Amino acid sequence: MNIKEVKELLHDFDKSSVREFSWKTASDELSFSKNKAVAPVLTNSTAPSNLTETSKAEKATETIPSNLTETVPVPETPIAEGEPVTSPLVGTVYLAPAADKPAFVTVGDTVKKGQTLLIVEAMKVMNEIPAPQDGVVTEILVTSEQLVEYGQTLVRIK
Repeated sequence: MNIKEVKELLHDFDKSSVREFSWKTASDELSFSKNKAVAPVLTNSTAPSNLTETSKAEKATETIPSNLTETVPVPETPIAEGEPVTSPLVGTVYLAPAADKPAFVTVGDTVKKGQTLLIVEAMKVMNEIPAPQDGVVTEILVTSEQLVEYGQTLVRIK
């Protein structure tokens, strides 16, 4: 894997809602994480085969920074209390009914069972995600217009 491919993967990872990504082959290992104390990690046991084919100018711009070859320990992030509310489908999250309207809920709000927490749009259909129980919103784990996966935790309610 050359540095151009790594940069493209890092760019795609940065644009996605994925929090961590790892990939490993016999000669390469690549890990990205959006968690606060983690830097991207790239280790390579052999030199890329196409590196000998690149010009000297390209070699200068395609060097791997030394900090990318070190693994940084990940401190445990405390998880807010409460039951997770997960996405029932893949789609785009909207935290408010419209861009100029206030959010359905914010952290600390008391909610009733069935109250709309947010909307997940899938195939031009707006799907309201209701509170599964009475409680208090302890954490909102998504942002408006973020893409979410099936089963991804959206909100926590205690």
